[in-house]
Amino acid sequence: MTKPERWLLLTTAPDQLTAEIWQDILLQQGIPAMVNPGDAISFMGVSGFPCRIMVAYGYRKRAQEILASLKPEAEE
Repeated sequence: MTKPERWLLLTTAPDQLTAEIWQDILLQQGIPAMVNPGDAISFMGVSGFPCRIMVAYGYRKRAQEILASLKPEAEE
C-alpha cells in the first residue's frame, strides 16, 4: 500500500483492540486505514484507551458506511 499524502480522522474506537479490528475490516474492503500511531502503546501491550482510526483522503464517506453497517440493529 502506498502512503497517501493526507490522512483524515474517521472515528475513535473505544480501545486499541477494537481499533485494529475496524482497521482490518476497512483494509479488507480496499480502504487505506490506520490506527493513529500516537494512540497505540505497543511496548505495554494492548492499550485500553481510545484510539483514533485514520483513513486516506477521499475514502472517509465509504469507510463511514462500512463501519455503520457493523452496528447491530436496534431491537424492537
